[in-house]
Amino acid sequence: MDAKLSPDQGLSFSGIGIASCLAIGLGGGALILDSMSNRLPWQGMSLTLPLLLSALSTAAVGFWAIPLLQALKTGQIIREDGPQAHLKKAGTPTMGGIFFIPVAVILACVLSNFATEVLAVSALTLSYGFIGWLDDWQILRRKSNKGISPRTKLALQIGFAAVFCLWLMFNQPTGITNIALPLLGVSIPLGFLFWPLAGFALVAESNATNLTDGIDGLAGGTVAIALLALGAVVAPTSLGLMIFCAALSGACLGFLAHNRNPARVFMGDTGSLALGGALAAVALLTNSLVMLFILSGIFFIETLSVMAQVTYYKATKGPDGKGKRLFKMAPLHHHLELTGWSELQVVTVFYIIAAILATISMAIA
Repeated sequence: MDAKLSPDQGLSFSGIGIASCLAIGLGGGALILDSMSNRLPWQGMSLTLPLLLSALSTAAVGFWAIPLLQALKTGQIIREDGPQAHLKKAGTPTMGGIFFIPVAVILACVLSNFATEVLAVSALTLSYGFIGWLDDWQILRRKSNKGISPRTKLALQIGFAAVFCLWLMFNQPTGITNIALPLLGVSIPLGFLFWPLAGFALVAESNATNLTDGIDGLAGGTVAIALLALGAVVAPTSLGLMIFCAALSGACLGFLAHNRNPARVFMGDTGSLALGGALAAVALLTNSLVMLFILSGIFFIETLSVMAQVTYYKATKGPDGKGKRLFKMAPLHHHLELTGWSELQVVTVFYIIAAILATISMAIA
């Protein structure tokens, strides 16, 4: 796509149009996947019902929650060194994860009849959402972009990951410490090494989705696609976690009713950290780390862009203490904005890539 293409030239973009196409695509995809697996879409043990019920519930709750967030003065603090077009977003309510994450968790628990694995993943999701809430709250309280310290955030992420891994250790499914390689049809036995990898996956995935949350509708839509695909992948081994993934995917869709461009609310770290933790927790419980890596391609690239930017800057630092930048700005979506892409173009292309990765993962599985 031509980076200089304006939203008004050639292709017509609109936030509500892109979000509507995504909703139709995921709803239709859920119906097709249920049909292929002989599941009735109007029953709880399906992808379709949890997806639609969660989407509608979240969208409805948003009409009550957003005015409340405005009344609590949770307006977003915008980085002055970020894209100048984002400065007009200052004051938009943030911390939106505080309403759409609980809606998904409650529906998933009820529809799965409070299955043990769903309760465990829900607890991890809410725990990471709590870390995000602490960060968001500190940012709002200090009226700056600095929330809790990176060291404190990382310590909390590792701590909750350790608790989840400890639970998993004593309630582990058979062969969980073996990493399945679907394309080769083999598993690699890791033994004790699996547990540091599990903790790393939880922390890394949550931070990767957090980095992707920087443009209206970007994180919500890409994670919704990844969650529905992961739900389809884990369905043969865990219907409960399939329901959880579908419900959380639906909540992301419902949130997009308010978060699509121009956004009326941002998810904040409260939502983005929780979503990443949920993806990793489901993958760990179902031995789907390889599938998660494929589905998280966008989040991985976004994270790499930040790491590359920091590394290159430090490596080229001169006597004046200043270095060169590899990208105009990191993460990658901001670099694309500063090279001439509109927010809607970035979101559209990222959604398409996420859909391709989802198709590949389901084909492999």
